Amino acid sequence: MCTQVRVLAGVLLTASLVLAGCSESGGDAKSSYADAPTAAPGAGRGAAEDGKSARRSPRLAPSVIRTASLEVEVRDVPGALAKARRVTEDAGGYVGEESTERDDDGSERTRVVLRVPSERYDEVLGSLQGTGKLLRRTARAQDVTDQVVDVDSRIKSQRASVARVRELMDRADKLTDVVALEGELSSREADLEALLAQQASLKDRTGLATITLSLAGRGAHPSAEDDEPGFLDALSGGWHAFWTMLRWIALVVGAVLPFAALLALLVFLWRRVVRPRLPRRPAPTPVPGSLPQARAVAEDGAPVSGEHK
Repeated sequence: MCTQVRVLAGVLLTASLVLAGCSESGGDAKSSYADAPTAAPGAGRGAAEDGKSARRSPRLAPSVIRTASLEVEVRDVPGALAKARRVTEDAGGYVGEESTERDDDGSERTRVVLRVPSERYDEVLGSLQGTGKLLRRTARAQDVTDQVVDVDSRIKSQRASVARVRELMDRADKLTDVVALEGELSSREADLEALLAQQASLKDRTGLATITLSLAGRGAHPSAEDDEPGFLDALSGGWHAFWTMLRWIALVVGAVLPFAALLALLVFLWRRVVRPRLPRRPAPTPVPGSLPQARAVAEDGAPVSGEHK
């Protein structure tokens, strides 16, 4: 009896141990399955963000056309021009256009167009302003990024179109088809060339900034305090008006003189040549009894009557 009790107790103990192990393994499995969903959403979100960042297009650098105009008063115009050339060439640019003139007062003026790389634009602009006294400055920046992207896209499409037409020409057998495709190819190639020229122009204007520099010698621009006229200004203005009046009078006389000379010649010919040759009219004959009685005057001044009473 005791043996049976011991055996039964051992069986019960083994069964309890087995059940405890199963419950622990089941709890571990449940905890693993419970932890799995909490980690999965985070992993999925990170994967989605990585996919969005991979699909996101790279940000394009802005394309800007920069232009500026400077007017500077300097003491030595040729020296300032040489400095502007040197600054431009050191920055990797070049001189596009140049013109120099001298007014009646002897003041020299120079206008030069400089093309400099856009990344050195601010540096060159600051150097040019330091050549003398800055009188006027204007600057402009035009963003053409959308235009550049549009032209690039149209060029890609046009090149693909030209390639398709060439493939059709290679496959064409009929002469009429070849002629029609050649005309279409010429039209599309012309459009492509126009787009390429537009692209080159945009690249040149965005890659190189344009600076128009005007250099004026001292005294070419009067200061603001000298704007009010004085006695000498009035005298100069009156003298100028007097000479202007004399000039106009001389012009009028010069315009009328030929006609006056012709008129004088005609009057001279009439009085000296034509009039003496004209027939003279006979003197009118006196009618008897109509003549007035003549009076004789004596030497002493006494009137003498010619009739006898």
